[in-house]
Amino acid sequence: MNLSGLLPLIDDQPAFQLLRDYLKQPAGDTPPEGASAAWDLAAGRAYLLAALQREAPRPLVLIAANPERATQLHDQLCQWSVAPEQVHLFPAPEALLYDKTIWGAETINRRIALLSWLARPDLYPEMAASQPAPIIVTSVAALLHKSIAPSYLLKSIRELRLRQRIDLNELLTTLLRLGYQPTSAVEAPGSFSRRGGILDIFAPGQRYPVRIELFGDEIDSLRTFDPETQRSQETVERAAICPATEALPSYGRLALARLKRTDVAQLQALARQRWQQDMENLEFEQGFRGIEFYLPYLYSEPGSLLSFLSRAAAIVTEGRGELANTAATLIEQAGVTRAELVDEGGLPEGYPTPYFTWPALEAALRGRPTLDMAHRQAEEEGANLLGPADSYGGQLAELAEDCKSWRAGPQRIVMVSRQAQRLDDLLRNEGLYPIVAEDVVETPPPGSLTIVQGGMAQGWVLRDRELADALVVLTDSEIFGWAKYRRPRKVTRRAFSPEAFFADLREGDHVVHLEHGIAVYRGLQRKTVDGVEREYLELEYAEGDRLWVPVNQADRITRYVGTGEEPALHRLGTADWDRVKSRAKRAVEDIAQELLQLYAAREVVPGYAFSQDTAWQEEMETSFPYEETEDQLRAIHEVKDDMEKKRPMDRLVCGDVGYGKTEVALRAAFKSVMDGKQVAILVPTTVLAQQHYITFRDRLQAFPVTVEMLSRFRTRAEQGQILDRLATGQVDIVVGTHRLIQKDVEFKDLGLLIIDEEQRFGVAHKERLKQLRSQVDVLTLTATPIPRTLYMALTAARDMSIIDTPPEERLPIRTQVAEMSDSLVRKAILREMGRGGQVYFVHNRVQGIRQIAQHLNRIVPEARLIIGHGQMDEHELSRVMLDFMEGKYDVLLCTTIIESGLDIPSVNTIIINQADKFGLAQLYQLRGRVGRSSAQAYAYLLHNKGQTLSDIAKSRLETILEANELGAGYRVAMRDLELRGAGEILGARQHGQIAAVGFELYTRLLSQAVKKLQRQQGIVQPEARLPFTSLSPTDSASVDLPLSAHLPEDYVVDVPLRLKLYQRMTNLNAIQEIDDVAQELADRFGPLPEPTSNLIYLLRLKVLATLAGASSVARDDTRVVVRFATPEEMTPVRPELIRQFGNVAIIRANQVSLPWGRGGELSRQTLLHLLEAMAQAKAAWEGPKR
Repeated sequence: MNLSGLLPLIDDQPAFQLLRDYLKQPAGDTPPEGASAAWDLAAGRAYLLAALQREAPRPLVLIAANPERATQLHDQLCQWSVAPEQVHLFPAPEALLYDKTIWGAETINRRIALLSWLARPDLYPEMAASQPAPIIVTSVAALLHKSIAPSYLLKSIRELRLRQRIDLNELLTTLLRLGYQPTSAVEAPGSFSRRGGILDIFAPGQRYPVRIELFGDEIDSLRTFDPETQRSQETVERAAICPATEALPSYGRLALARLKRTDVAQLQALARQRWQQDMENLEFEQGFRGIEFYLPYLYSEPGSLLSFLSRAAAIVTEGRGELANTAATLIEQAGVTRAELVDEGGLPEGYPTPYFTWPALEAALRGRPTLDMAHRQAEEEGANLLGPADSYGGQLAELAEDCKSWRAGPQRIVMVSRQAQRLDDLLRNEGLYPIVAEDVVETPPPGSLTIVQGGMAQGWVLRDRELADALVVLTDSEIFGWAKYRRPRKVTRRAFSPEAFFADLREGDHVVHLEHGIAVYRGLQRKTVDGVEREYLELEYAEGDRLWVPVNQADRITRYVGTGEEPALHRLGTADWDRVKSRAKRAVEDIAQELLQLYAAREVVPGYAFSQDTAWQEEMETSFPYEETEDQLRAIHEVKDDMEKKRPMDRLVCGDVGYGKTEVALRAAFKSVMDGKQVAILVPTTVLAQQHYITFRDRLQAFPVTVEMLSRFRTRAEQGQILDRLATGQVDIVVGTHRLIQKDVEFKDLGLLIIDEEQRFGVAHKERLKQLRSQVDVLTLTATPIPRTLYMALTAARDMSIIDTPPEERLPIRTQVAEMSDSLVRKAILREMGRGGQVYFVHNRVQGIRQIAQHLNRIVPEARLIIGHGQMDEHELSRVMLDFMEGKYDVLLCTTIIESGLDIPSVNTIIINQADKFGLAQLYQLRGRVGRSSAQAYAYLLHNKGQTLSDIAKSRLETILEANELGAGYRVAMRDLELRGAGEILGARQHGQIAAVGFELYTRLLSQAVKKLQRQQGIVQPEARLPFTSLSPTDSASVDLPLSAHLPEDYVVDVPLRLKLYQRMTNLNAIQEIDDVAQELADRFGPLPEPTSNLIYLLRLKVLATLAGASSVARDDTRVVVRFATPEEMTPVRPELIRQFGNVAIIRANQVSLPWGRGGELSRQTLLHLLEAMAQAKAAWEGPKR
């Protein structure tokens, strides 16, 4: 959304003209009298600054008091500016001063990219336009941190040009010294990858990475590429390579001299060990995570953002006094942090001051044009240029009347709404006919009414000289009384290379071979057999037997994911594996049959068909204070669609923690109530019952809907009253624990049952739920990550919706694994309290929780702390949870009662004590209790000081640390999570089968069983969405020809990447996909060597042979034979074979053969044409039968 077309409306206003003229003067101390009338309203300041930006002859630097306000102003300016690309944010590091917390990647990239552009604007032509002037938004905290000075940065920026001669090894060394990280595939800024004469570099501040191809030592090609697909996009003449961080490793040795003068004897052992390790990295001038902590040592003369600005840059503030107070508070906090860290041996006494003082920064600001927007000159009432807009609170008739009177005059009205289409419909009903637009880039005519699709926090009015309203800007806040405001930032989704969806296979991992069973993967081996060189996957079986699998059959091997215990290896040359596989096959056929029978039974059982959505339904849905994700909208549509059918609904909605499943349930519940049907919401814990009760009650309070709760938070007398009202229909929605499904609970007319986390209920409860399923619509919610392969296998047999897109505002949770430390706990709590948030402190033993409370009160006396655990009296626990939800306390010290579904957006820090004692799934669920708003969330996983963690605990904590992407529950193959998901959906009796054959093979067998039964029953299901598609190896033909077919070591050097490429390539199932990969390989790694061309050829043969229905293609002496499993399988292709190849091929009952000789080009092309003809004949044969 861009509203720059409204900027010219302020041009004729005297107060604005004074400001504009002031900025055009060489320099000045204070703006003239009357100018402050322009900026008094905070909501309109972004509009005012964007208007000034158009003609300002100098950069504008806007300094906010805190990082949150800086981000807000940056986002608003992007909505108003005529050149949003000229609006820049210089963010503050996440780490407090003296804190060793690692800075976020986006923060590092934004800061160094902006500083590099300011140092060398000529290298960034797309940003270096002189008009309009840039606006840089920053905060006090961002300026306080000492950074790199311009002199150091200027020496470190490189420019590469087409046809330039370079020394590749020298360039690689330079990249390391600039802080770039070497990777196998470049996906994020600050990384590079070298493959022979091809070098990929992703410089911070660049939209796309650049691919450099050398001919000798000359740059032969320079092109950008997409990090998601790894494919080249467009050729460029030059590329700017700036450092990857402000803390340049190239100054590491200079820093070392200063570091050696620092006495580290007082440091605790672990801190001293890390210090020594970091010193080694600095000595070798190599970048590492956390190098920014050493910024005070790296440069003898540090710099700040202000060092890079010309003296002409104008400084804009929202209160100079507030900035000084903020700086004083931050520096005071820094002193406390320093003292604590030194006392506990976490920081050496001689660590230099990492910040500038505020007087030093003020000196740098002096002598520049300055606007302080908190400074007020004009006191007379109504003299302000921008004034607050009236609020209508949903009274659209009143709004329509005002609009009609405004339109009669010269006023222009612009409404910014997330519900633009609905608002258009409502206003048309009132006799108004607005224009609906996505942007306003041209100035609208007087009397116009425009609705813009978008979000804005607050509206305002612009007054002309006579103080009449010349422009009225209204938002959802004024129109409806609520704000569905979304940050209009660019969503920089992490790019994943095409191989990222294949599991990492490491030497020593257990794997499953389709024909031979469970083995240990021992790595890639190159072997020459019968004069043909190939690469093989080496597998070790029982009794030390070895199997070498050609890489073009990599799809027959999957990583073993089982029940957590080490599986037994199978013996080669025995029937053991066949027996195991047969048992698993029978088991999956049974469960597929059972699922499809349930599915079919529901189709014929008569149910209640709910009505279409009502006007109230639309009104309730628009009150949702966030913007729905596409996945969420799809799930809502699927649920409603099911409810409107004349059969009982039984749909499972899966979504990662905090992805909006409750909203899906709420809309379904309201739809049920609108048809006069009651709703029961069943949850596993009393705390979650309370949470859902409050959510449903608050959201539906504007409607005549009665919501009640049945749990141990209610007295027996209260429960009796609720039961009576349920039976007479006076309660519309009831939330409860298993109390809800006891025999004495009667409903007048139950229409919908919503079950949250069904797997947490006991066997008896599940039997009762089974009975209810045949009578009413059932909606089940689960936060268990269901692996996509299983989802695809089950979609046909179970109605499922997956929500796996994070809300647009959601940020990944910053996770830190550390030893228990008083200073760390204090910092974490104070950081959260400092931004008005709350904290969970999880200690999972009721015994000793009081001592923990006393300890926390001692180290953070400022925090208001309350205790909550499951052994408390029901009413006391209820009061604790309500008081905490209402913000009466800062810290909730609790057990894992918060694990399920608790949703308090103001809690954005969680500290888990003795995290090594929790299961992986539990840690994942607990961490998901924070980060449920647009604020950055933090999770601290603590273990006892000095404790040596077991390998399992270490692995678990590392997995959680790595699972830091949003929706990681789906993307990261976390073993016990996958298993939990499988067991919960399929039932415990399938666990043994999963353990026997491994999870991936199990899901393949299940998918085949479901599809086979569907074909028999004539059921047609849409394909499930997957990031990649694959032919099941059980369906695909095997190809074994004496060709050297692999990715040479000097072509794809990185072994894990090579293996992933093999996995990806052998899973392709269409000729077009294979052609695309061939082009991609040439683009990424250079021209295809002969072994790689051979590999591509074999993959084409495999796909065509599979499509033709053949089982294998192999050489037999001097001929190549295409075999079919039975003569019947060959029937569809036989006539075409005789017609086209009768004179060259030998055609038998279930095979056809061609001369192969030495496998020359002619033989190869003839075989390809034969398989193409057979595939076409098979398709033509099956076409009429479908």
